[in-house]
This record gives sequence, structure tokens and C-alpha cells, in this order.
Amino acid sequence: MSGKGIQATVDGRALLVGNGGLMAERGVSRDGLPARAQELAKQGNTPLFDAVDGCAAGIVAVADTVKPTALRTIERLRELGIQSVMLTGDNERTANAVASTLGVDRVFADVLPADKARYVKQLQDEGKVVAMVGDGVNDALALAQADIGIAIGAGTEVAIETARIVLMKRTRSTCFAPSA
Repeated sequence: MSGKGIQATVDGRALLVGNGGLMAERGVSRDGLPARAQELAKQGNTPLFDAVDGCAAGIVAVADTVKPTALRTIERLRELGIQSVMLTGDNERTANAVASTLGVDRVFADVLPADKARYVKQLQDEGKVVAMVGDGVNDALALAQADIGIAIGAGTEVAIETARIVLMKRTRSTCFAPSA
């Protein structure tokens, strides 16, 4: 479920993993878990609630690794007079924790994939020229809306096809011969 989570049936049991909004939408009581989720979010993690057969089962915390060059890149952009904006589906606490670490100027959090282009348009309506960096199918419309769309080469084909600029990283590859 785009921007919310996933559901599956395994061995006849209904599994649900996703954000607090999804759990509320499905009527899953999260007794005591929101406080722990807030702690995890303050540390820059995205908490995902887990439910089995409609009952809360726990929290999984996931986090993107901040690239070592990100802080310096944002500092350099600031030196050039360029404002940095984080547009993310992560919850507000997580987004603000990461933005604070990196010195990001402005944050739009809890953004559903379908709404990313609207936020890019909002920035354009404020008179800003927008360069959008994205890496997946969720970014395709925003990349197309941006004045400059920059796709990360490891992203999905639709992001790469939509962007005006594609950043590629050369990697070493190792070939393994199949065993007989």
C-alpha cells in the first residue's frame, strides 16, 4: 500500500507492517508502542508497526544510512546560496532528526509518493528553481515536475527515464561460475 506499508497472508495468518496511519486505518490497537516508536524516530529511525491477525506484535525500526559526503554537500550548497529541502515519506520526527544532522533548511515529511510532485510545484510557486534528486518509482512524477530532475543510477528505470540527469556509480563486479 503505497506510502503506508504492506500486508500479506502467511500460513493463514494476516500480517500487516506499516506506519501508524495504516494501523489506525485497520483498527489495530498499538498499546504502548507509540511511545517506543517516538523514541526510535528521534534517533533517525523509521518505526514500522507490525500486526498479526489484527493484534499489535511489535515495531521494526529501519533507517537510511546517511552518506559520508552528504553533510559536506549540503554545506557547499548553502555556501552557494542554495537552500536544501528534504521531501520524504518518513515521519516528521525521523525526518527532522536526519535534517538536523545534515543541516537541511526545510523538511516536508509524511509525504505520500503521489504527493511529491505537488510539493515540488509548491516550491516552484514560491519562485524557487527546483532540482529534485530521486531514486525510485515513487519519485518519477516529482522528477518530471522539477526544473532539473536528477535520478540516482541505482534507482528504478522509471526514475532514470523521467529525470533529465542520471548519476551513475561505477562498481566493481565479480563473476561467479555456476557450480556443476
